[in-house]
Amino acid sequence: MTHPGHAVVRRATPADVPAMVDLVYDLAEYERAREECTLTIEQLHTSLFGSAPALFGHVVEDETGIVGTAIWFLNFSTWKGTHGIYLEDLYVKPETRGKGYGKALLAALAKEAADNGYSRVDWAVLTWNTPSIEFYRSLGAVQQDDWVGYRLAGGELLQLAKQAR
Repeated sequence: MTHPGHAVVRRATPADVPAMVDLVYDLAEYERAREECTLTIEQLHTSLFGSAPALFGHVVEDETGIVGTAIWFLNFSTWKGTHGIYLEDLYVKPETRGKGYGKALLAALAKEAADNGYSRVDWAVLTWNTPSIEFYRSLGAVQQDDWVGYRLAGGELLQLAKQAR
């Protein structure tokens, strides 16, 4: 466990799930896409703690409760032959920023990767999110300019799925 100030960074427990869902909705609001977020407590609980979890989480807790989260899953580098961590969400409540909580969450993921022989930690950030970009650069993270993200979802996903043999 990491102790920035009077807070603790630790792996998430089932009791943390409702607070984590609230933080995901706060993140969606911050990213100007609140209407796209439909996550339920049950979905996140099953994904994190069901019979075959493929999702993992850390939280930062201070004297007021859960104030930040990192939600992640394993990816794989075929070139390195090792897993990596893909950070899906990193969020710290605005009123608790500047206390090192975001850095502590990322440090916990870096330790998770190092302890398990994973080759990297990856994530995406919105192009307009200058404060986060500057924060990530301050930690030594390198922007991946050679790669462009793509997504197949909704009707297009279903249309392509119909073509599977």
